[in-house]
Amino acid sequence: QVQLVESGGGLVQAGGSLRLSCAASGRSFSSYSMGWFRQAPGKEREFVAAISASSGNTYYADSVKGRFTISRDNAKNTLYLQMNSLKPEDTAVYYCAGDRLTSSRYGYNYWGQGTQVTVSS
Repeated sequence: QVQLVESGGGLVQAGGSLRLSCAASGRSFSSYSMGWFRQAPGKEREFVAAISASSGNTYYADSVKGRFTISRDNAKNTLYLQMNSLKPEDTAVYYCAGDRLTSSRYGYNYWGQGTQVTVSS
């Protein structure tokens, strides 16, 4: 079992940047692949980015490729999402998730409570 807590969300103008963090506790963080998902009002939860346990592999949704960077610090049990060049359509609740390396939300058994990101135009 691993517990996940996101932080770093907020209100930012279009073109701005935010860095989300996800602090993990419980079973060994370094053994899990991790992902970021987001959910806008009235929409399905969608994949944003994923990273393997050793950080050797990263994957991104086409909509964020080149703007967002996923990373992790296994010594600090923390996952990050650096978001640059933010757009209003990036507005959503962002969730971190842990377990398998996949873009499907069904592959993750561990979820945080989410952090709101709002991008104003």
